[in-house]
Amino acid sequence: MLTPESLVLLAVMNEPRDLEIARLLGWYRIPLRSAPRVIGVDYLAFYQTAAFGEQGSAIQWIAPLRGHELATRRELFKDEPDHPRAAHEYYKIQLGPLELLPRPVTGGKWRRITFAYTLGEALLSAQTTDDLALSSHGERQQLWRTLRERLDQRDFPESQEDIAGLDPKLLAALLGLPKLKND
Repeated sequence: MLTPESLVLLAVMNEPRDLEIARLLGWYRIPLRSAPRVIGVDYLAFYQTAAFGEQGSAIQWIAPLRGHELATRRELFKDEPDHPRAAHEYYKIQLGPLELLPRPVTGGKWRRITFAYTLGEALLSAQTTDDLALSSHGERQQLWRTLRERLDQRDFPESQEDIAGLDPKLLAALLGLPKLKND
């Protein structure tokens, strides 16, 4: 169950076929070469592109993460052995059942979303993707702490005080967000 403290990775759902794979087969793929640093999150939230028609440019579906492994595209799509990226590696993210959000989170100003992190509380209260950027220093610290716990800590500042001195633009870039709101 999505909680306010859940670590959520916003992920792009490019085609309706990808949503069907997630729904029926229980997995989602992320190219290794463009993957975010932390894959071990609690939930994925799927930003549906314009390919979804009227339901595009919005987040409607989330899914709990059950695990992940590396696989080539050829292993994921056995019916596409000659695809130009058949030998490329992907994270195959195993998912729990897809869950419909109580209300969709519409596109807002963000038009090109790749991957970004947020917290369950922000996702549940957001009306647009702009609202997913964590607005308070406390929320950003909580996200930073959660990411540190799930990644090699030597790549992150050692203490909470260290984050306070980070330039907000740098912090936004590290978290995959276009910009941070003022406190």
